This record gives sequence, C-alpha cells and structure tokens, in this order.
Amino acid sequence: MLNKKTSHQHKGDYGESLAYDYLQQQGFVVLERNWRYKHCEVDIICKKNNVLHFVEVKTRTNQKFGNPEESINSKKMNALKKAAEEYLIQHTEFIQIQFDVIAIKLKNNKIEEILFIEDIFF
Repeated sequence: MLNKKTSHQHKGDYGESLAYDYLQQQGFVVLERNWRYKHCEVDIICKKNNVLHFVEVKTRTNQKFGNPEESINSKKMNALKKAAEEYLIQHTEFIQIQFDVIAIKLKNNKIEEILFIEDIFF
C-alpha cells in the first residue's frame, strides 16, 4: 500500500520548495534538502559567504495556531542542534554556522508573506 501524503505534508513540501527558491534568489547555495540524522531532520542546509546555514521552514495557511515561526519549540531546536553537530562531523570544512527560520504564510495557495529570520539561537 502506498503512503499517501496528507494535505499538511503537501503544504510543508510546497513551503520548502518556496523557501528553496527564495534562498537561491538571495544568493545562497543549497547543499541539502530534508537532511536526516537519526530522528532529526533539517529542512534546508545552505551556504553563503562561507557561513553554513541550517534552515527550518514553517508554513501556515491561517493564523489559527499563530504565526509559522511560533511553532518552533525547544524540542525542535534541540533536534536541529543534534543534526547540525552530526553534519559538521561529516563536513569539517565549515567553521561558522547559523540557524535560521523561513516562515511562510499562504493565502489561497499563494504567498502572502515570506519572513526570513536569521541567527535564531546560539
């Protein structure tokens, strides 16, 4: 039996594609998408000006549960850190890193807002 994606998963995939395009337009070089380490996943890993960026993408179609960026909790942040640590073990050429968020608001499946929040912690 095939695993059918939910509308939530399709929305997430769409948001990640929009974020990918946005980052490329801003001059980032995307190295990885949906990079996994154990139970941790980084939506996008990219670089710009010798800085490695670990990017979490959040997409919302309404404000019922708040803004997209508000859904990132400490559990998610810790998972991002763990994944980043492993990525850096495998890719020792990077010295400077940063964690970012791209929050996307959609209305009728069209972009209402893309908010790029850089250097969210550390």
